[in-house]
Amino acid sequence: MFECFRGSSGEILNRDDYLADFRRVHASGIGLLAKIERGQTFQEPGSPSWEAFVAGDWPRALRLLEDERDAIASYFRDASGRGLAFRRLRVVELPVSPYLQWEMHMLRLRSELGEEIRVLDAGEIADLERDAELPEVVVLGSSVMYAVIYDDDRKGAGARRFTDPGQVRRTTAEFEALFARGEEFSEFFEREISPLEPPTVHRPSPAVR
Repeated sequence: MFECFRGSSGEILNRDDYLADFRRVHASGIGLLAKIERGQTFQEPGSPSWEAFVAGDWPRALRLLEDERDAIASYFRDASGRGLAFRRLRVVELPVSPYLQWEMHMLRLRSELGEEIRVLDAGEIADLERDAELPEVVVLGSSVMYAVIYDDDRKGAGARRFTDPGQVRRTTAEFEALFARGEEFSEFFEREISPLEPPTVHRPSPAVR
């Protein structure tokens, strides 16, 4: 599965070019935005909720997520009116990382407001990851898809862009097959995330001078 992402194929886009291309295609009348997320820890500078989370203020992180409800609801209403469906497959290693615990609360909000989200235990795809982990994939409609690139600090750094129609069709079919294997988000959240205590964020110790 996802063989086209192995190696270094695809057009390399830096972060700004990737975001500009994503916005252009997103606004072009596509019918599906599909994502696979595999990494267990990322950095989200610019997100007030994430910044509160890494600062150790869990209640504020959750409040700031909730503050985004109206804006996210408006976004999904507009997308639905244009016939755009959202599907996300979140691969999870247990026990969840502190970052993933935070992200799951963000995804719960998106799930409540219109995004179709399923969760797949990483153990379920061990046979697909003998050589490498699944790529972080974004599929936009039937014409464009991206393998997201991250820097050493796990910040978004750009993407590899693919436009071959056959590759996009195969990847979409492979995504749908994995998505069908996933657990409904709400069931996973209530069982694995709701009972957790606030996460402990380990920040690097100051350098000794």
